[in-house]
Amino acid sequence: MAKNLSNLRAPKKANTGRKRVGRGMGSGMGKTSTRGHKGQGSRSGSSLMRGFEGGQMPLHRRLPKRGFNNIFRTEYTVINLTRIASVAAEKNVTTIAIEDYPKLGLVSSKKELVKILGNGELATAITITAHKFSKSAQEKIEKAGGKALTLGEPAAAAK
Repeated sequence: MAKNLSNLRAPKKANTGRKRVGRGMGSGMGKTSTRGHKGQGSRSGSSLMRGFEGGQMPLHRRLPKRGFNNIFRTEYTVINLTRIASVAAEKNVTTIAIEDYPKLGLVSSKKELVKILGNGELATAITITAHKFSKSAQEKIEKAGGKALTLGEPAAAAK
């Protein structure tokens, strides 16, 4: 049966009202209003910090902290030559600029920093622009007759 305005329906549980507590014994949630008898959680204004374990040493403090996390680290989205070769063959592209990565589906955002790695081979000459290249990727691109242009570097300097 085709969906149209005459037979549209809300999904299950979409129209259920919120739980009304403290509205008398007939509601099934009267007297203590689902809070139980006495104790910390039964009092008004009670809120516990995230990860609170009743006074026991919380898990995030029991586990050892190891290593060093550099908060200033620059994260690159890595793309292998196999992926570039398949996309270039599929979409018939000879140049890949930094704006083309999201269009070709190689990265999800145009703000991402891109590094090209040399896993795989290139059959055709492609001019690729990226933020960084591995040495093997640069060699394979130039061996195929293409150019590896690093962003911020003038085109003449990138042979």
